[in-house]
Amino acid sequence: MILDGRTPDAIDEAARVLRAGGLVAFPTETVYGLGADAASEAAVAGIFAAKGRPSDHPLIVHVAAGAQGTEALSRFALPLAPFAQKLVLAFWPGPLTLIVARQPGVAAAAAGGQDTIGLRCPSHPVAQALLAACAEQGVHGVAGPSANRFGRVSPTTARHVQDEFGDELLVIDGGPCEVGIESTIVDCSRGAPVLLRPGAITRARIEAACGEALRDKDDLAAPDPRASGTLESHYAPSAKLRLMDAKALQTGLDLLGANAAHIAVWSRTALKSRSQRIVQRRMPDDAAAAAQQLFAVLRAFDDEGVKLIWVETPPAEPEWEGVRDRLQRAAA
Repeated sequence: MILDGRTPDAIDEAARVLRAGGLVAFPTETVYGLGADAASEAAVAGIFAAKGRPSDHPLIVHVAAGAQGTEALSRFALPLAPFAQKLVLAFWPGPLTLIVARQPGVAAAAAGGQDTIGLRCPSHPVAQALLAACAEQGVHGVAGPSANRFGRVSPTTARHVQDEFGDELLVIDGGPCEVGIESTIVDCSRGAPVLLRPGAITRARIEAACGEALRDKDDLAAPDPRASGTLESHYAPSAKLRLMDAKALQTGLDLLGANAAHIAVWSRTALKSRSQRIVQRRMPDDAAAAAQQLFAVLRAFDDEGVKLIWVETPPAEPEWEGVRDRLQRAAA
C-alpha cells in the first residue's frame, strides 16, 4: 500500500506501524529505505527476512535532526571523535553515514553483531517528518537499508518498492529520490576517517570539513568494520552489466550489426546501431544527474527484458566516484 508522505495521516500511520514492530518503506534523498525500529531485534529480523539479507551484514540507522537526533546519537553511539563531530555539523542532515563505536547493549542486531554502528540523518522532509514522529513515540532510530531484495538494484521511487515487495508493505511516497545513489560512508571508529563507500559527498568536501585526510580501506592495520553496500557484487540488475569505453561500445554494436538484440546501452557518447532492437538511453554529462537516474535506468532496462546492459565507463573525475562504484559493483 502506498500512502502520500505529504499527509500527516500517512506519517502517523507509518510511525504506528514502526512502533508496533512492523516494516515501513520510506523515502530519503538517496534511495528508499526499508525501515524498522532499530532497537528491536524482532523488528530488525523482519528486515533481514524480507530482503533475504545475511543477518551479519549491518544496517544503517536513521535518526531525526535537532534535539531528537542528538538524543539518538547518545543512545546508539559512544562519544564521537572530534573529526566525526565536525562531519555531523557539516553534513547532517544529508547523504553521509558515519560508522562509530556502538553503545553496548543497544541495536546489536542492526549492527550485524559488531561493536560499531552506522548512523545517518537524512535530509528528505518526509523522512524527517517520519523520524520525528517515531522519536515522539519512543522509536529513536529507524534501521533502513535500501528497500529491495538483497544485492539487487536500489529503489528511487515508491513504485519501485511496490514492484519489489507487493501491496502488503506500507510504502510512504516522497517522490523520486533527489540524489539517487546511497550515502557516502565514512568509518570514524578507528581514530582516523576512512572512506568505505563513495557517494554524492566527495572526498575533498569531507576532508575540508573534518580537517583530516581521508584514509583508504587498506591504510590501517585494523580490519574494516562491515558496512552496508560494500560487498564486491551489489546493486545488480537481472541483465548482465558490462562497463566499456565509447570505442569498445561502438565496435561491439558494429560487429553485431542489424542482428543485435536484447541489449541496452547507456552512454554519454552518441552511438550508432543498424539494429532496431537495441534499447539506447543517453547518460547525462553531469555526474549528479547521472547518479539520480542510475538505478531507475537499470530497472527500466530490466523491464525491457534485455539480456545485456552495456554502460559507458564514467569519467575519472572525483564527482563521478559514487557512480563508478555502483556500476563496478553491479558489473562484478
